Amino acid sequence: MSPRTRLGALWRALLALVIVVICAAAATATAGLLAINDAVRIINVQKPVRVRHLVLPAPGAPQTLLLIGVDHRYGQGQSPGNTDTMMLVRVDDRSTTINALSIPRDLAVQVPGYGVEKINAAYSEGGPSLLLATLRADVIPNLQVNHLLLVDFASFANLINAIGCVYAQVDQRYYNHSIGPADPTTNYSSIDIQPGYQRMCGGSGADLGGANTALAFVRFRHNDTDFVRQARQQDFLRWAKQGFNSSRLLSDRTQLLTDFAKDVQSDSLLHSTDGLIELFDLAINADGSRLKSIPFPYTGYATINGEDDVTFSQAAAQQAYREFMTPTRPPRAGSGAPSPPGQAGARPRGRRRRGAGPAPGPYRPPSGMVADIAAGRQQAAALGAVGLPVYYPRYIPADFTYCLAAAGNCDIGYEPASAYSRSYPRRYEIVSPSGVRYRSYVMTLVLTSGGATDLGTGEYANVQATTWPGGGHAAGPPILRQPTAERTVNGRLLYEYSQGGSLAVVAWKTARAVYWIANTLQNNIPNDQMIAMAASFVRAP
Repeated sequence: MSPRTRLGALWRALLALVIVVICAAAATATAGLLAINDAVRIINVQKPVRVRHLVLPAPGAPQTLLLIGVDHRYGQGQSPGNTDTMMLVRVDDRSTTINALSIPRDLAVQVPGYGVEKINAAYSEGGPSLLLATLRADVIPNLQVNHLLLVDFASFANLINAIGCVYAQVDQRYYNHSIGPADPTTNYSSIDIQPGYQRMCGGSGADLGGANTALAFVRFRHNDTDFVRQARQQDFLRWAKQGFNSSRLLSDRTQLLTDFAKDVQSDSLLHSTDGLIELFDLAINADGSRLKSIPFPYTGYATINGEDDVTFSQAAAQQAYREFMTPTRPPRAGSGAPSPPGQAGARPRGRRRRGAGPAPGPYRPPSGMVADIAAGRQQAAALGAVGLPVYYPRYIPADFTYCLAAAGNCDIGYEPASAYSRSYPRRYEIVSPSGVRYRSYVMTLVLTSGGATDLGTGEYANVQATTWPGGGHAAGPPILRQPTAERTVNGRLLYEYSQGGSLAVVAWKTARAVYWIANTLQNNIPNDQMIAMAASFVRAP
């Protein structure tokens, strides 16, 4: 299958989204709002998947789920089908995160009875039992899986719509108009999504694979790496979790579980009252507000059986599995971690205390930053009349530059320049769940290599602003609703949003608008530089 038509990116996002629905279903069913017997009846609309090597979880113990993306329902046709993605998920009520470990589809493994192949072949040849046996025999010998979940890609749109769509921080301009094999450069899925924070739905019917849907966004796999794609899907899960509307989940609880049952196949234990109660009790008690993604430790690529396969060290894979199984603990008091909102911490920089001596001098950014006032003003001028005060960071990372439509420095090249004319920078409106439209803008930063824009890395960051009121501890854009810490730097109160120890977002607000810096999909901008950008916001003249 051509790399341009693989659905691995889509599978990973869908598999992660299943966990969102499990937690939502748990919050309604276990609370007594939906009888557990009714839940079993609904889930039994699908036949259970038969699989060996599953381990019965002890009551109340953490659970490990194996989620598999397939191209058709298990039990239909002459074979189990094909899989592009396998993801292990750890749900533990002692952990502050739900842990996820993705297994690369092209991983070279010894498949029992078949020899060395890509791991996705194990599923095609022997279904979930052979896949699980292969994982245990050649990748993670002490792997214990409690439940198995199978999904197909069409389920993605259904599940996205079931939870009320998702507000996503789209990092760049995604555009391709496919005209088929006649033009090999565009012969992959069409997509037409502008950068910036926005509401994305899954689509339905004729627009299931539409160019401006969440489906198109997560299945995109052109002009970036597999690891960037994995980060995009993990971020999409985080955004989906941020946007949960509890009142809507309560009112639509039966439909939510019905959609889950229709789109997800599971092992026989999850078709029982006891199995559902155990998983739902665990899910509702677990802190599912954050996802921790553990990268798979691949060592490179090798040509095996005429194909490029991913190689790995079993010892390193075992270490990644240990991290996956270890619950995430909250930082200890005095550990040096940023203080959570409302708790005491180190004295913020930039705030003068009585008797503390003279106020600090001009703000100085950390190393690796450059002042780029001219480029910031150029971005502001290109925005035109936005309808809110325009701010931009005085300092940006030295290895980043702004995307600018007039310069075309972030255009893919074979696409028309007109596709980017209103993208870099972009002024637009964000539509709230209630339909209110809020004036907004986004500026896009891209990683550079040797002074030239490096489009192949997929490393984009955003300067985002909107008049949608909220942020910090107030209601507003879902991405800003639960800060992990706050601090005052350069006289400005900043709200921090951490993801696995890295700052994904740093926000600041005024009486008229809220502003934030969104890190790259892989959170590759260091924390101190994220803080420095937000702390150095200056208003355009």
